[in-house]
Amino acid sequence: MVVGTLPVWEGRVLLCKRAIEPRLGKWTLPGGFMENGESVEEAALRETREEACATVDLEGLLAMVSLPFIHQVHFFYRARMTDGQFAAGQETLDAALFDEADIPWDDLAFRTVEFTLRRYFADRRNGRFELHSTSLNPPPASEG
Repeated sequence: MVVGTLPVWEGRVLLCKRAIEPRLGKWTLPGGFMENGESVEEAALRETREEACATVDLEGLLAMVSLPFIHQVHFFYRARMTDGQFAAGQETLDAALFDEADIPWDDLAFRTVEFTLRRYFADRRNGRFELHSTSLNPPPASEG
């Protein structure tokens, strides 16, 4: 299981630029593999601290994406940054807050992140957040 957050501060979303493969140099939400002995919530909080040096309060599960072709499930929580402080963690080249119009859509690391961000902004416009789930097939060979 891969677990992460969609951290928000003053209406902007916190993204991290990856310092590791896969997808080195691409933007993502803070997240990573759950460790033994952790709850899903604990993993989301830990990964946010490690990758973005940010402290957040979880506000509810937003997305659950199955990737059966690589034996993974990705979970992303909506999260409110507690103090607006963040920095690039050890596996992060850069971290930045983005308005919806400025999201680097063409430079996102993973389709699960794009799915999560698009659902978040749609829910925000509708004034109501819900859980979104899907299953993704392998990407076309041209994306690979």
